[in-house]
Amino acid sequence: MRSGRLSKAMRGMLLVMVAAGSVVCRAADDTASRAQGPASANSSLYVKVQLNKPLKLSKLKPGDVIEGNLARDVYSSDRELFPAGSHVSLAVDHMEKRRRIADDHWPGVVKLFTPRHQSYPVFKTATVSAANGESALQVSLISISRKREVHAQGKKKGAGQQADNETGSVEVSRSGGVYGPAKLAAPMMVLEAFGIEGEKTSSPNVEDTSSSARDLSGLETLPAGTACKILLLGDVSASKSKPGDLVQARLLEPVLLNSRVVLPAGTLFEGKVVKKTPPRWGSRAGSLYLTFTGLTLPGGNLVPIAASLTGAELDRRSHTRIDAEGQLRGERPGKAWMAINIGVTAGLAKEVDDTTQLIIEAIVSTATDASTAGTARIVSSCISGIYMVSRRGRDVMLPRFTEMNIALDRPLSVTKTVDSAAIAPVVHGD
Repeated sequence: MRSGRLSKAMRGMLLVMVAAGSVVCRAADDTASRAQGPASANSSLYVKVQLNKPLKLSKLKPGDVIEGNLARDVYSSDRELFPAGSHVSLAVDHMEKRRRIADDHWPGVVKLFTPRHQSYPVFKTATVSAANGESALQVSLISISRKREVHAQGKKKGAGQQADNETGSVEVSRSGGVYGPAKLAAPMMVLEAFGIEGEKTSSPNVEDTSSSARDLSGLETLPAGTACKILLLGDVSASKSKPGDLVQARLLEPVLLNSRVVLPAGTLFEGKVVKKTPPRWGSRAGSLYLTFTGLTLPGGNLVPIAASLTGAELDRRSHTRIDAEGQLRGERPGKAWMAINIGVTAGLAKEVDDTTQLIIEAIVSTATDASTAGTARIVSSCISGIYMVSRRGRDVMLPRFTEMNIALDRPLSVTKTVDSAAIAPVVHGD
């Protein structure tokens, strides 16, 4: 009896120890996964390729080769890996169905009849040819579209400047020659790279950047209005985001002061959604206001900042603008948008009118044609009016890997002490 009781007690103790060990292992795994999440998002490379010619995704087949040139420098932390203009070659491995990227170009009724999925090419590697040889990158396709830069609107000072201030956009996807409606520009391809296969020697630009980073020490003050080019690391929209949601981005290009690196490429910026207005009834567009409140240098601590949005690179068909305060706003519906809604409303009114007449004649045998027609018109007018009023306006959408321009709202003073491990920032003043 005693031996049986002892054996049961020992088995119970073993079960408790195994359960505790599994809980500790799961907690350690969760901690490790949380620690690796931001690092992996910040360690990938941003590769932006300007294609040499227009591309039709539906015509691509496995084995097809797509060529283009880098639209901007590629940085890994504070090292320039490839300069802008380097030739890029990609071979299509296979095609796969992906969910179509949402846009604000057409009203919702058109999207109901648009296929929700689209064929996209899948690449395994991209070959980058620079002055010092070729390198292979493991890449993943993010998007293929034509781009335009949207800048913050300035205050209107006169009739001559009003048109420029209202436009605030510049086409960036050009294929050479004169761009116009008859000739579409070649699209821009955005890729996410995860590593370099093979050896690659450092270019002169890389050595200059690294040496300037090593020599950097002492107090550096960035003046108010300093521009920073950042890359958004998550989706943000006026319809789905909430006030207070965290926004993360990383610095694409080093910020220099007197030819010295103050903010190295790869610096992580943190911000939040201050306020948002989702698309509303009556075709009223949404709005979104972001602000950036802190940055973290590679290997450093969080530094409080104040920065506002001054520009963004969006899809060419996007109808989003930035006002003087840095708030993103959807534009009012255009003629095509209203024509589609009015056409759908007229068709809906006709169908409701005919259906109502048939129902009344089937139920009420004594109803006259005049009363039936009058009642049907009233019902159809109410239904079409409700449909027209309930149409929502344009949304404001910033997909992942959107390039944005921000400017510091106040001077930023940073003291950097250089050691073998990291660069630690110290903030002075406000």
